[in-house]
Amino acid sequence: MTIACEAYLDIETTGFSPDDCPITVIGIHICRGQDEEFVQLVGDHITPEALLEALRGVEVLYTFNGERFDLPYIRRRLGVDLMAEGIRHCDLMHHCHRQGLRGGLKKVEVSLGIRRRLPNINGYQAVRLWWRYLNDYDDQALETLLEYNKEDTQNLKILRRRLE
Repeated sequence: MTIACEAYLDIETTGFSPDDCPITVIGIHICRGQDEEFVQLVGDHITPEALLEALRGVEVLYTFNGERFDLPYIRRRLGVDLMAEGIRHCDLMHHCHRQGLRGGLKKVEVSLGIRRRLPNINGYQAVRLWWRYLNDYDDQALETLLEYNKEDTQNLKILRRRLE
């Protein structure tokens, strides 16, 4: 019996334009049955090859607003169309909307009682953390950014379970 492999993906960027703003972090929470693994690609280590290697064997990819943001951003910046790679995609935002849950991921989490370890960090602050790391050599800023990204991907799994 083959165990299905699913993954939860979230990206961090320096802005909204894939033409001008790089991806700073790709977080991937991979689940194979009871086995879980977390992969983060950061900065210059974000390459098409590294992303495809991290997703090898993944059958279903879950995101929040990934249909409009994460996947097109990855396609534009890295030239990788994950759907063309045979990975099915499920955008949990649409499932939330069907259940009357509106707003971004953080707002939906609050509505469903999903807690965060870093409740005061948002996308804007994630951009600032990256620049503090890059410009000021602030390793703590990078650690906080990576923890924020990890929490996003882990909460996607919790969100999916709550929506079932």
